[in-house]
Amino acid sequence: MSDSAARHRARQTVINLCLALAACVALVVVITVTLPRDESSRVKAVDYSAVVMQAEASSKLTLVNLKPPTLWWCNLAELTTNSVDTVPVFKAGFVGSDTKYIGYTQALNANPTWLALGLNGMTQTGSKTYGIHSWDIYKSVVQHNPAKTMDYVMVLKYTSKTSNENYVLLYGIAEPSEFDYFAKEIARQAWSGVSVID
Repeated sequence: MSDSAARHRARQTVINLCLALAACVALVVVITVTLPRDESSRVKAVDYSAVVMQAEASSKLTLVNLKPPTLWWCNLAELTTNSVDTVPVFKAGFVGSDTKYIGYTQALNANPTWLALGLNGMTQTGSKTYGIHSWDIYKSVVQHNPAKTMDYVMVLKYTSKTSNENYVLLYGIAEPSEFDYFAKEIARQAWSGVSVID
């Protein structure tokens, strides 16, 4: 009798454990299905123009301040003035969709070494002109699939009142017409004392 009772209790313990496990799994499924999920981007939009104006005011540098295309938004805008190479750099990035991104880097008081390091692994393939601004076109020597952000780079060289050598690098993954838009926006700006280097 005691052996039978012990076996019954052992079976009942296993059954109870299986029922508890099933209840836990069911609860997890219900929570997963019923709870609302935030599908929005984890990357927050940046007030690009405000960052540019604050950076100009604090640094006394003349920075690009462009208007992105409709539905494009800024996910990065920052000025770095204490880098190891001592070149003040302003970077901005714009998102057009899940697959489209265009960013630019503006380097002030730079030099050919800074540019060469930034274009490591790239080769010049041509140029494009917008207004008085002539951009050199660089492409990666390695074909990436899918394409990477720095596989295509447009480079504008210019001088200003305070520096003999400055650069704007335009790069990303987008349609040629969208690169044209950003390059024309930069060309449209009336930079005080700016001269393009041929």
